[in-house]
Amino acid sequence: MQKLKVNDEVIVLAGKNKGKTGTVAKIFEKQNKVLVSGVNTVKKAVRPTQENPAGGIVDVEKSLHRSNVALVSPKTKKATRVRIEEKDGKKVRVAVACGSVLDK
Repeated sequence: MQKLKVNDEVIVLAGKNKGKTGTVAKIFEKQNKVLVSGVNTVKKAVRPTQENPAGGIVDVEKSLHRSNVALVSPKTKKATRVRIEEKDGKKVRVAVACGSVLDK
């Protein structure tokens, strides 16, 4: 079971985007990276194509290392670690800071 899942609300812990929050859009398992929507946007020069005949400079979201993000606790709205516990025969994710169950 993963500690981070798609659509989880996370906060950035390190780097130029420290303190920003967003939701996990995609997880790259092999690279240990996550794509957080609305965070870590960079400018990229794009060549003209048939779909985009003008080309130009566009904003692109880049991935962050998964160690630089933490899940936001639903109760305290602060960064928390995640623990996996077994309740009623099922594995569930639990926020360490407040003890609330994260899986619905």
